[in-house]
Amino acid sequence: MRLDLLMAESWVRAGSSVLDLGCGDGTLLDHLRRTRQVHGYGIEIDTDQIQRCVARGLNVIQHDLNEGLTRFRDGSFDTVFLTMALQVLRHPDHLLMDMLRVGREAVVTFPNFAYWRSRFYLAGRGRMPMSKALPYHWYDTPNIHLCTFYDFDALCRDKGITILNRFSVNQEQDSGRLMRWLPNLFGEIAIYRVSLHGKDIVGRNE
Repeated sequence: MRLDLLMAESWVRAGSSVLDLGCGDGTLLDHLRRTRQVHGYGIEIDTDQIQRCVARGLNVIQHDLNEGLTRFRDGSFDTVFLTMALQVLRHPDHLLMDMLRVGREAVVTFPNFAYWRSRFYLAGRGRMPMSKALPYHWYDTPNIHLCTFYDFDALCRDKGITILNRFSVNQEQDSGRLMRWLPNLFGEIAIYRVSLHGKDIVGRNE
């Protein structure tokens, strides 16, 4: 079982409403529907992925996230997910605030550009890093706003966003002691659960 799915399952209340942005083939939404009996929608732009969602019996809307979430009212959902897509958006900060407008909480995951292998790749080869989490060349990558744990922490402080949970995992969805102690160095993928309310956990070990 993927660690991000287990975390999502533990964070989502049974029977609650969920919006999954950039939902892909619907794996996350389908998992939450089966394990937590959630109801809600997925948003996806790729036609092939939408067809896979429909085959799973999911409600999915074709929409470009760069256009925001204006079709949804304030507080429409309990939880809004954005999985491995923050870095491809033109204005990730705008969408993050929009997520917290339409949802009580938001869960965001993204590749950590400060991961130690990326640092060594850049230092040793002098070229933009490539990895399983960042599999593109600099000239054909959709990733236009790469960031780190520290960058996202700073964004949350600037926007008054509360970090409820923060985890780091590798590409295989495993986590270890070094990732928990030094996520910005040893975490390959960042997983955040945030809100506009609550006690911020940044500054202590999670």
